[in-house]
Amino acid sequence: MGFFITFEGIEGCGKTTQISRLANHLRQQGVEVVETREPGGCAIADKIRAILLDAENSAMVPETELLLYASARAQHIAEVVKPALSAGKTVLCDRFCDATVAYQGYGRALDIATIEQLNHYACQGVTPHLTLLLDLPVEIGLGRARQRNADNSDINEDRFEQESLEFHQRIRHAYLQLADQYPQRITTIDASGDSSAVAKRIIDAIPPLVNHR
Repeated sequence: MGFFITFEGIEGCGKTTQISRLANHLRQQGVEVVETREPGGCAIADKIRAILLDAENSAMVPETELLLYASARAQHIAEVVKPALSAGKTVLCDRFCDATVAYQGYGRALDIATIEQLNHYACQGVTPHLTLLLDLPVEIGLGRARQRNADNSDINEDRFEQESLEFHQRIRHAYLQLADQYPQRITTIDASGDSSAVAKRIIDAIPPLVNHR
């Protein structure tokens, strides 16, 4: 069985960059790595992602949002994550179940117990061995994310960046609460400063057994 690492954090915290850097590091150690993301990671889930993140879909109600995330996750788990883990690979995933609790639970004020039931159903028994929470002040992360979207205007994935500062503050607070609730699984990483320094903090947090699989 492989090793499953998820990356979490607010918008603009640097997850995509750091997943790529960690993947390169692990591959240099001879580790077979699969990089993936949620929502998305496979053809069907990517189509759901396009619906979820398109700012034109501002009329989407929170319940629809939650069910779409669960649908994308079920497909992604079945098609990408479970096969990779069964093959003994290390899977690095940009967002997972914690994001649904943070965004749809704390951000949208949906029932946490219902979210956890949906996550359990969609995940088919798959849970992360390690979650890296990249923590950053909301003002910095949101500024980065909005600048990124401005620089990539051909990609329409900014529905959440258009939410209020207060919404994103709730997300960060939720993540920090989850880290307190699950200290055995979630490691909080200071995501401020130079990306190389953040990458070193992440590598230092990876169990030795992953580096030498």
